[in-house]
Formats: sequence, C-alpha cells, structure tokens
Amino acid sequence: MGNIAPIKEENVTIEYILAGAEKVGKLAEQEAQEAEKNATISENVINLLKETQISRLMLPKKYGGPQIDLRTFAKVVRTVANYNISAAWLAYLYPLHNMLPSYLPQKGRDEIVNQGGLICDVFAAIGKAERDGDGYRISGKWNFASGVLYCDWIGLGVEMQFPDCTKPEVALPILRASDIQIVENWDTFGLRGSGSNQVIVDNVYVPMERILRLKEAESTRRPPEEDYDKEYPLYHVPFYPAFYLGFPNMALGGAERILSEFKKLTEKRVRLMDGIRESESPRSQRVLAEMTTEFHAAEGLMDQYIRLLENYEKDGAVTGFAQFFAIRTKIIKICTDIAVRALSTLGGAALYKGGTLELFIRDILSVATHKTSLYEDSVAAYGKELFGFDGEIRG
Repeated sequence: MGNIAPIKEENVTIEYILAGAEKVGKLAEQEAQEAEKNATISENVINLLKETQISRLMLPKKYGGPQIDLRTFAKVVRTVANYNISAAWLAYLYPLHNMLPSYLPQKGRDEIVNQGGLICDVFAAIGKAERDGDGYRISGKWNFASGVLYCDWIGLGVEMQFPDCTKPEVALPILRASDIQIVENWDTFGLRGSGSNQVIVDNVYVPMERILRLKEAESTRRPPEEDYDKEYPLYHVPFYPAFYLGFPNMALGGAERILSEFKKLTEKRVRLMDGIRESESPRSQRVLAEMTTEFHAAEGLMDQYIRLLENYEKDGAVTGFAQFFAIRTKIIKICTDIAVRALSTLGGAALYKGGTLELFIRDILSVATHKTSLYEDSVAAYGKELFGFDGEIRG
C-alpha cells in the first residue's frame, strides 16, 4: 500500500485531527447499511482514515506521526463513534496497532513502519511456534482479526520459548498479510462493519526483529534500547491499560448519540393511551435526566482513567491493573444501560431494523462483549486487588 506522507507540523492541531475524525464518522454513517451488508467498512472509509492521517496518530514523531497525547486519541475515537461505532472500532485499532512496532528492535520497527501499511492483531495466544535459526515458524488459527481485509501486517498471539527464558512467554510475532489465509466468517449481531474475520497461518517464518515480546513491553514500558524518544507518551504508561483506552470511548461516543436520538424521537412522540406529548411528560423527562446524569458520571470515570494513565509513573507505577479494568468496564456498563433503557422507553417503534437507534444499540452492546469489557470479570479482579491479592489480569 506504500508510504503515506507525514502530516506537516503546522497542521497538527487538535482541531485538525478532530475535523478528520468527524469526516471519517460522517462517511461511515452514510455507508452504514452497506457496511452491515458487507460485514466490513468500505475502502472509501479506509482511504479517508489514511488521508486524514488517523491511522498514523500514535506513531512516534521520528516516523512522521503527530505523536498526540492520550486525551486527544480518546477524543478521536469518541468523535467517530458518535456517527458509527464499527468505524470507530477501526479508527481506534488501526492507529493503536500501528504503534506496536514502537516496542520492537529498530530493524523490525523500521521495516514495518516505513512500509506504510496498516496493522491488525489478535492477542489470544493460541498459535504454535517452532525455532528456526534466528527466527520462528508460526502456525495456527485465530478469530476476531478486526480490519484484516485492509491490512499489510498482522500480529498474532503465540506462547513462545525464548533461549534467554526458562519458561514460555506470550509474544506477538508480526507477519506479512500476504503470508496468511483470511476466512471471511464475520456474521454477527453487532459491530459488523469491523470485519473481524478469521485468519489461518501455516508454518510461516518470522525473524526475531519482528516478534514483540509482550512481557518486556509490559514490564519496561520502553523499546529494547537506551536511546529512545523520552517524549513518546506510550512509553510512560502501563502497556495494556493504555492499549485498551479506546473501548470505553467507543461506548461514550455511542451513548452520546443514543441520548441525542432519544431526545429527538421523544420530542415528536405522542402516546395513544393518553394523548400526552412525551417531551411534556414527567415520565420521559425523568428518563432523559437520569440517563444524561449517568452519562456524565461515565465521562467523569473516563477522565479519572486517563489521569491515572498520565500520572502512572509520577505516582510510582502503583495503580493496579484491576482498577483500570474496573473503571473501564463500569463506563461501558453505564453506556449499555443507557442504550437498553432508551430502547425500552421508546417502545416498539425503536425496534425497526435499519434505524439509527437500532444500529447504535446493537453496536454498543457488542462493545460490551469484548473480553476487555466484561464487567463481572473486572469487579471480581478489582475486589481481589482491594484486599491485597493479585487480580490475575493483564490490564
């Protein structure tokens, strides 16, 4: 797919970046029904993600990235989600995955980043690896490879035995997309536009410089060299909690749109049972007030989450991963509760397939099913952590 010209420094403002996110969101909303049918966003949206440079937002400035902060990245994801959550899923994951080489040795980093293509990944360590000279041969079958149809590279989770370790560890070898088989099996209730298909790999060689050792990235928060970019924001935050930042922001963007749609539909609604306009009824006034207040509480939790990331090293790197997990999933739970309440309050008129509310509710519920969004898992882990036990989660 070739190299993409870096953004000129004078154009890198929050306004410029968010305007690009809005363009992507609006285009994805226009094409929403096509994406539902095709089980992927279109190449039009992909091209706009590249043209607006959103796919490069989290690259170090050495590689032409604007090196934005986490708050701006969160706003980008939330902005796109306000128009289309499936597109926001990829507007989050593409720039996030494209920063993965930032933790590789320089040779692998230069090869992948300078090629200029998009990266996707599956972290689940279900593949197999066999040592072959200075690299490894990778085999396996992985589901949920979001955006794989448009990628040039893919990272795939494998438990690997390295010569310098006594026990196997989870790693992410990064393969060329030309070396994998894609099985288009993405046929789901929601998030259909994410195109999260299955991939199969059979005995593909990956050199050591393209294998991301996740344990090292998590423990050091740095690339494997002393002379690294000290200003790069992702080198100063816990790897997994920062990596998962986009999920609650997708939920917030979607819930914000649901509140707007609820208000618009309620203002026009007159109940046949009593002839009262719903906007004048204490019933719907109360519902909208409560949902909006809950939404503001979720926004407050998101602000707390980002502040914990920003201050992680200043605070002595003591914030537990289960605390991040619990905050993140509570935000998503609040947003899903808003979606369900909006649907049940509006009644049968909101059930028709193809409506804006129907699509957003399906997508926001689907965000809540991701393994990093499971509320019951998070509170179980956080409860352990609060009593001084290991929460036994990775972020």
